[in-house]
Amino acid sequence: MKRRIFLKTAALGSAGMASSVYFPRPADDRKIKIGLIGAGWYGMVITTAALKSGNVEVAGICDIDSEHLSSAASQIEKLQGTRPETFRHYEDLIGLKGLEALFIGTIPHWHALQFIAGCEKGLDIYCEKPLSYDVMEGIAMVNAWKKAGNIVQIGFQRRQSGAFRKAGELIREGRIGDVHQIVAQIHYNPGIQDTRIQAPPPSLDWDAWCGPAPLLDYRPSIGHRSWRLEKEYGNGHLVDWGIHHIDIIRKIMDEGMPDAFHASGGIFALKDQITTPDTLTAGLEFARAPVLWQHRLWGNGDVTREFNNGIFFHGEKGSLFAEDERLAIFPAGREGKREDISVPAPLMQENHVWNFLDAVRKKNRNLISCDPEDAFHSTATVQLAMISYYTGTKVKWDNDKKEIIGNPAASALLKRNYRGKYVHP
Repeated sequence: MKRRIFLKTAALGSAGMASSVYFPRPADDRKIKIGLIGAGWYGMVITTAALKSGNVEVAGICDIDSEHLSSAASQIEKLQGTRPETFRHYEDLIGLKGLEALFIGTIPHWHALQFIAGCEKGLDIYCEKPLSYDVMEGIAMVNAWKKAGNIVQIGFQRRQSGAFRKAGELIREGRIGDVHQIVAQIHYNPGIQDTRIQAPPPSLDWDAWCGPAPLLDYRPSIGHRSWRLEKEYGNGHLVDWGIHHIDIIRKIMDEGMPDAFHASGGIFALKDQITTPDTLTAGLEFARAPVLWQHRLWGNGDVTREFNNGIFFHGEKGSLFAEDERLAIFPAGREGKREDISVPAPLMQENHVWNFLDAVRKKNRNLISCDPEDAFHSTATVQLAMISYYTGTKVKWDNDKKEIIGNPAASALLKRNYRGKYVHP
């Protein structure tokens, strides 16, 4: 893309990203009363981040695993001095008197129903990424947010990374010239998966955990913290982890959504262990520069392992590699010498949560770093890439109409049927 065009169009998006870094400062004594749905690993990560601000009280928590519920309640009690009320059903939690904000840290297939219920209660919401499990859920969530007018932050915490912000500045300054290609990758080896069908832990209500998603036979490889590579629950590595890089590329390059997607790969090294590709290449036809996503969940990953997790921006004057806390610049030409820049981001997650709390306290939606509509663009991008993979077809997307063009097989995957009593929004 041409640098002069990029400078004009990227200024607003980059300013939003740059201003999103927030550090807590003294506020009034009133504490925001929050509730947590999903008191496992990452639900407690974001809740602990909120408590570090000193401006919140966790009034209640909800989980369908009694061990998670008890452990989280005890941990919160140690942090804030009072024990939160505990609930098994999120409907009871969101009805808690005096509740102001809701944290959603559940698996993605539960996000839509819990998010929409929170919007209908008028609660402000911090929801983990991805926004939704399927594309139509995401559209319904955006509509619920617009109707409610509440303050919502989606958990793309890498928007708080100083390294990615610096990468955007260098690109706009023309350090690597016009950017014509972007390559993003996260290679890693998840290790051996325990796929033995067995009874779930006594503390876990597996039927409720699966909720609107298919009720698969329980095995550790698809349960707590391991669901990400299961098609029916996490929808794979690109949707779970790669989405962070796609989101950052969108922000740095001031992109909306791609016009077309073409993905290919397969399960080659982890057959009978996971149900999403351990090898994937996805072409995303963004307007300003094409993006190539790739991952390998086996072997060495990249030939140079230091680049296993990050983004390459390739320009006419050189290439720039960016990850959470560092950059590497490779000028073009034989005389070019590599330059490394360290940009530590020790409070990346905390800053994203504090940014939300600041917006809630000031009742200002404009302070939010990632609202649902913005998050929908990143989430639908990776979902549509996976639809291309599942159908083996090129997928063309009309973002104005929010529909796939001329591909009935792909269109059928925009929405999946809910199970049993659950109703798709």
